[in-house]
Amino acid sequence: MIKCSTTLLLACIAVGCGEGSIPKSHSRAASDDVADRLYVNGVIWTGAAGAPDASALAIRDGVISYVGHDPVPAHETIDLEGRFVMPGFIDNHVHFLDGGAGLASVDLRDAATREAFSTRIADHAQSLPTDQWVRNGNWDHQLWGGELPHRKWIDDQTPATPVFVIRLDGHMALANSVALQRAGISAGTPDPEGGQIVRDADGEPTGILKGNALNLVMNVLPEPTEEEILRAFERAQAHALSVGLTQVHAVTAGPTEAAMLDAFRLAADRGVMKIRAHVYTPLEHWSAMNERAEPDSSSDASKLTWAGFKGFVDGSLGAGTAWFHQPYSDEPDHYGLALTVPDTLHELIAGADAAGRRLAIHAIGDRAIDQLIADFQTVAGEHIADRRYRIEHFQHPTRAAIDTASAHGIIASMQPYHAIDDGRWAERRIGTERIRTTYAFRTILDAGVKLTFGSDWPVAPLSPLEGIYAAVTRRTIDGAHPDGWQPQEKITVEEALTAYTASNAYAVFEEHVAGTLEVGKRADFVVLSDDPRAVESVSIRDIRVRETVIGGEIVFQAPNQGRTNGE
Repeated sequence: MIKCSTTLLLACIAVGCGEGSIPKSHSRAASDDVADRLYVNGVIWTGAAGAPDASALAIRDGVISYVGHDPVPAHETIDLEGRFVMPGFIDNHVHFLDGGAGLASVDLRDAATREAFSTRIADHAQSLPTDQWVRNGNWDHQLWGGELPHRKWIDDQTPATPVFVIRLDGHMALANSVALQRAGISAGTPDPEGGQIVRDADGEPTGILKGNALNLVMNVLPEPTEEEILRAFERAQAHALSVGLTQVHAVTAGPTEAAMLDAFRLAADRGVMKIRAHVYTPLEHWSAMNERAEPDSSSDASKLTWAGFKGFVDGSLGAGTAWFHQPYSDEPDHYGLALTVPDTLHELIAGADAAGRRLAIHAIGDRAIDQLIADFQTVAGEHIADRRYRIEHFQHPTRAAIDTASAHGIIASMQPYHAIDDGRWAERRIGTERIRTTYAFRTILDAGVKLTFGSDWPVAPLSPLEGIYAAVTRRTIDGAHPDGWQPQEKITVEEALTAYTASNAYAVFEEHVAGTLEVGKRADFVVLSDDPRAVESVSIRDIRVRETVIGGEIVFQAPNQGRTNGE
């Protein structure tokens, strides 16, 4: 990428200034109309409805001062050399600190055999100081045929090291015997409400915990130090900026009402926060959180916002804890789990809503979604559309639920990569009929529902380009559906880009300052190696982020600025 100073004569050729014709306004001492930086010779998708592409964009004092085709006076000019510019990606659902911690932990995501699973855990345990936990992991038992792991797989290799590794959906985990002992889990421990301790034929815990049973171990995990929190934040932030994210909606729950928000505040107060974040704190703590002094105050309010409350109705399809009206096809007596007692959930929603707080509630199975919509309707009545309630995941709605969400302005906060992951095995779990409205992106958009996209990282890859690839191609990760799984639900590239930008800004009431590249809005944008609308859909995931800009500041720049198609 070529940079040129407007004080240098020859460098102005790229922006149309002939030799000897540099206007005085290009000087730093000139008019206040001079932009800080001008990008030219690009393909600029503004994201604004009905607006054509531009080729030049200027920024001044952290906001966009010009979008169009003409060169304007600027202190610095950057030749995009045909690259693609778009609004910065926004992720609607990310477990930010967990993801950052996971980058330094054992990685089980692609462990395809029982042996690989056990060996990686054992090797990581040996690298840790005495008594430190093995955590994270993000394993997927479907990779080795669907058999759930057992504590005996790892007990011999970890006789003194507590292990608590979570399935990639976050709703099922394996604990070794050391971890079970520390949590006080034995054959006599009853299943908690909304959870299950999986047991063998003798009634002994296998180490597999589902739903709210995970809390039994999470409650005895050691609290991270400030320095550990900062390291996790900085790892997560560096990764996020490198994949073009300029804002995240962080939803990880903490052991106290403000644990995660305080972690983000720590990063802001230490001066390391570059990315913007809207943080949702646990719904079950809404009353205590609401009584605190103004929770969204921080050292940088433009970067960090307390967004409202995140709650749960059910779990996940992969863990068998998504809640359905009809039983699972492969478990005829099992309907899933309600992680929050319905009456309790209704009270929590009503209380938080009455306090004027925003809500983002996890609901995956059709019964969970229907229950949540009914609660929203009862609580908000005729004002429901004003609330911009969010249903997180919205994976398996009925057609009636989609139409109701449209009628009431409820936002479908979805994560498209899940479709090409779960598509390998979802039909075995819920059958051919319910599968028709699974990850129903096309149907949802056609019904008029506001669709937003994100990753659910570290459950799925953080890269928005991976998500766009998933939404546009629907090619499952096992290669079994080259033309797309449930291909009638494919959407266009521009629709996917909008779901990652303007729609996400709308979801947090920021459509007037973010989400599109328009004069007066924040200068949050990303430069890509190629135009995702112009490449073959299967090549979208190969596009590279060349530069990420937040508030006019370049916060990520790829080391190699040379351009190749599809680099």
